[in-house]
Amino acid sequence: MRWKVHAVGILGVTALLAVACGGSSPSSGAATHSPSPSATGSKVAATNNAKLGQILVDDKGMTLYLFVADTGTASTCYTSCANVWPPLLTDGTPQAGTGVDASLLGTTTRTDGKVEVTYAGHPLYYFVKDKAPGDITGQGINGFGGLWWVVSPAGAAITTKAS
Repeated sequence: MRWKVHAVGILGVTALLAVACGGSSPSSGAATHSPSPSATGSKVAATNNAKLGQILVDDKGMTLYLFVADTGTASTCYTSCANVWPPLLTDGTPQAGTGVDASLLGTTTRTDGKVEVTYAGHPLYYFVKDKAPGDITGQGINGFGGLWWVVSPAGAAITTKAS
């Protein structure tokens, strides 16, 4: 009987340690850009990129993309797509930074109820492999049913390939 009490105690401690130390998914150890909504409204600005010219970025300088498969302001990028191309979310009215036309900023409500920023009618996204401000590694990628392009301050896709 004592061994049963001892075994139950060890199992309980092991379970507590597993919960305290474990996670819901494995980590690669690499830092990733995890956008979170801004309580005051996500800021969109324009900046100069050496390869593409003027491009849209968030308040941290991270590049913003549009998805040609989106129809109007409705996003079609969910689940595995949104893991690779996270949407630019906001909790408030989007803010126009330097070089951005405030009249082109808007929002759309995603199917999960979150609010995504739009520009010139296009939902805006990040690319998970962009690690630093100004990275444009998602430029021209064909994935999840369409092409992904960096957005110009005019609201158009910049279709120049980044070499």
